[in-house]
Formats: sequence, structure tokens, C-alpha cells
Amino acid sequence: MKICSLYGAGFYYIPGTDTCLKVGGWVRMETGYGYNGSFTTEWFFNNLNNRSTNNNNWRVKGTVTFDAREQTAYGTLRSYAALGVSNNNNGDSAIAANYANRWFIQWAGFTIGHATSFFDFYSIGGNQYGFANASSDTGDGGWDVFGYTAQFGNGLSASLSAEVQRRTQIMAGALATGNVLSTNYAGHNMPDLVANLRVDQAWGSAQIMGALHGVQASYYGANETTGHPEDKIGYALGAGLKFNAPMIGAGDYFQAQLTYTKGASRYSDHTALPFNKIKYDGTTFGFGIESDATMGGAVATANGSDLELTSTWAVNAAFTHNWTPALKSTLWGAYRDVSYNGAANAMICSSLGDGAGAGTTAVANAGCDADWSMWGVGLRTEWKATKNLALGLEVLYAELNSASSSTGTINLAANSTKPAGTYTLADQDQVAIRFRATRSFYP
Repeated sequence: MKICSLYGAGFYYIPGTDTCLKVGGWVRMETGYGYNGSFTTEWFFNNLNNRSTNNNNWRVKGTVTFDAREQTAYGTLRSYAALGVSNNNNGDSAIAANYANRWFIQWAGFTIGHATSFFDFYSIGGNQYGFANASSDTGDGGWDVFGYTAQFGNGLSASLSAEVQRRTQIMAGALATGNVLSTNYAGHNMPDLVANLRVDQAWGSAQIMGALHGVQASYYGANETTGHPEDKIGYALGAGLKFNAPMIGAGDYFQAQLTYTKGASRYSDHTALPFNKIKYDGTTFGFGIESDATMGGAVATANGSDLELTSTWAVNAAFTHNWTPALKSTLWGAYRDVSYNGAANAMICSSLGDGAGAGTTAVANAGCDADWSMWGVGLRTEWKATKNLALGLEVLYAELNSASSSTGTINLAANSTKPAGTYTLADQDQVAIRFRATRSFYP
């Protein structure tokens, strides 16, 4: 095959065409302790924290990438796909599942397909293995986008994108076992609109970004005869900075992102699915309700509420230091706060049995507070044993600052191997450790 030098190393002309193709990929194995059976949802997703909990988790991934490019009258036409398999195994002989996180087209400034959200800035995968909150980063799984990027020169660009909605849930019921009852979202009727303004220069990069998100509930009750609240528009705002620090060490850098959302909670923690944060510790219980909005009541009883939008804010930050060209460490930290206004808090508390009424007539008992937060810190060290083989170890600590009740307790139904009963509400924490080996193969 003939070498194609137009796009850098590794490209070859597809015989008989003027299209250049590069084939690459990677293989990864990782294992960890303290991850509640999943490296995706991690420790605060319905963690029973008893003998039924999978503390030792294993995952193997393999991906092959295809990058095809050719010249057109409107610039380079590029198509890219990353396809592979992933196997999350906790000793139950899990079968490998198809894994594909990129398949998109780029041409004349447009990016169309499954890429990453144009809201993203802070990279979870670039700075850490685990997380306390995953920022807005869609990098691992990818996201469906239809975006356009304008380049203004000197590293300045602006992007506008229509993207698949990022949803959590609209709360319209109570916790039974700590799991969500229903999302209560209406059908997908509009995309999220995302925009950013970005600069990339020798010193680093910076970005400001925003998103508009339609919050549309289905019905107050089981069907259309019960009515529904008026639709609202949620939003997310963010700012990010990456600062290169060669004065400390070659390749060193600092990266951070600050995000605020109202009615668009998943922009401050993209892994906010599958919903509520839950962890037991013996007879104690900690939780945080994840939502975009809260609603309650009904038209028939004249107490149907508005959609009360949930507010969140989050910060993610990391510093990477290269001890040698082959050895580096990253210290990272994150904090996220979720808060409900008075009307939403009253509806949630009442549905938990810690208040009275419903919808606009709901009243919370004194001391019942649905607000919650979480934070964490971690240290990751990676060694490049060879040019394309990286071995890494990360240790982290995370804490869930639980919502509270008027009595300091909560009554829960049976949840798998956790019995029904009255549990004491308390903050919950977790320590986890993770080893990863990654072999990249590309020209």
C-alpha cells in the first residue's frame, strides 16, 4: 500500500482511491476494589454494602479505530469509527458486549454523528480512572451531535450544536427501596442546544459554554386524563481552563471546569444515570435524589404543581506532574451540590412520608431537607513501561453528604438482601483502588 503523508503518520491510500485510511486501537484490562460491581455507576448506586456487594470488579475492553480522510472542494472529509467489545465481570462469567463510542463525519466545519458533546471541557479519562462526579464529560461513551465549528484564527473558535437530550428524571413519587420509581419525562420532542467559545494556544486552552434543555413532563398521574404541568426550559452554564505548566515540569498541566445547571442536572454529572445516589452501611443509610425537576398533585384536585427545576453546581480540577518522561501522577478533586427550592422540597418530603399534602398543597416537616452533595479526591500514577504500554494505579476517597429527614431516620422497604425497616440517615463514604493496563497499537 502507498503511504499517505497528508494527515500524518500511519495513513495509507486505499488502493484505487484518493482516500487515506489509518487503522489503530487499544486493549485494556482493569481491576479494582470498592467499586460496587461497576466501573461506570460506581459506589453510590444502590450500594447495599454487605456480602452481596461485588467489591472486586474486573473489566476488559478492546477497540479498533478507523480514520478515513480525503480532500474535497470544502476541505478535508473525515469519517471516524471506534468499534470493540467490553466485558464487565464479577465472577458470573459475563459475556463480552459490543462497545462502540465513536462513529461520526467531519466536513466543512460540521461534526455529525456519535462524537462528544460540545459542552465538554474537563476530561475524566484524561485525568482519572474513578470519579466523585463525572463533570459533563461524555468522552467514554460518546454522544449524538450535529454541530458546526467556526475557526477565527489564532486558536479561537466557536461551536453550535444540536444534541440528544441529557435527562435524569422528573420526580413525581417517593423512594421505595432507594431506587427511582419513574423518570416521568415526556417523549423526546426537542434536542438540547449547546454552544461554546474556545481558545487553544501554546499556554493551554479555555472555554465558556452553555446549553438549553427542554423539561417536559408526561402526566401528573397514570394517563393523559390527569393533565400535566407546563413545559419549561432548563439550562447549563460552564467555564473551563487548562494551563500548561512547563515551569514546574515538562508536560505538566492544570485543568478545571466549573458548571452550574438549573433543570439540566446531567451537565454537572454525566453519569447521573441511573439516577439516585444510594449507599447503606449496616443500619445507616445515605441518599441523594437526582432529578431535573419535581412535580406533584393533579388537575382534578386543583393542586397540580409547576415543574420545579433542580439546581446543581460542580467543580472538577486536576494537576498532572511528570516525574520522568515515563512516569506521571495526577492529583484530582471534585465537588457537586444538588439543591431543591421550597416547593420541590415540600413535595419530596411529603412523598417520603415526612410531610403532608401533595403538589401545591405539600408541606415538609421541619428538618426534612432533600438537598445533598458529594465530593472526592484521588491520586493516579501511570508508568509507560514501553512507548505504547501504560500501567497505572489510582487510590481515591469519596463522600456522599446525605439528604436528611425531620427524625434523622427513614423507613425503607426490603431491597434485595437488605431487610425492610427503619434506617438512620448518615453521610456515607468510600475508599477504592484501581489498577489499569492499556496497550495502544497504532502507527
